[in-house]
Amino acid sequence: MKKSRILVIDDNIDATRVVKLTLERTGLYEVRELNSPAEALTVVREYQPDLIFVDVNMPEIGGGEVAFMIRSDKKFERTPIVFLTSLVSERESKSTGVLVGGFHFVAKPPRLERMMDCIERNLATASIEERPSTERNTP
Repeated sequence: MKKSRILVIDDNIDATRVVKLTLERTGLYEVRELNSPAEALTVVREYQPDLIFVDVNMPEIGGGEVAFMIRSDKKFERTPIVFLTSLVSERESKSTGVLVGGFHFVAKPPRLERMMDCIERNLATASIEERPSTERNTP
């Protein structure tokens, strides 16, 4: 079975390490860490992730700007991007279904169940969106 490729972008090395180890322990994901948001587009082009987690608050370049840079590349405009943020609580992120700047979000510190649910929902949605419209409309 092919593992989904996840990229985690956060200026905090400890934060990316925890997410990487937690997700890889499931055996379902291949995870790459990036601690320099300025390199995000280069790494995305090289790694070609299925989903990207991006920290919202980073001093060098904010998560919103990183997401905009990635989405500006036609090849990655549909790649799911999920914000990691301590600006909302776990309860808020589970109960509201609200998007931050049009992106889903997971509260920090992220819990495995929440991350996996978010990954699987986003990958399923991305898979449906990538199919040709005639294939989607077939019963």
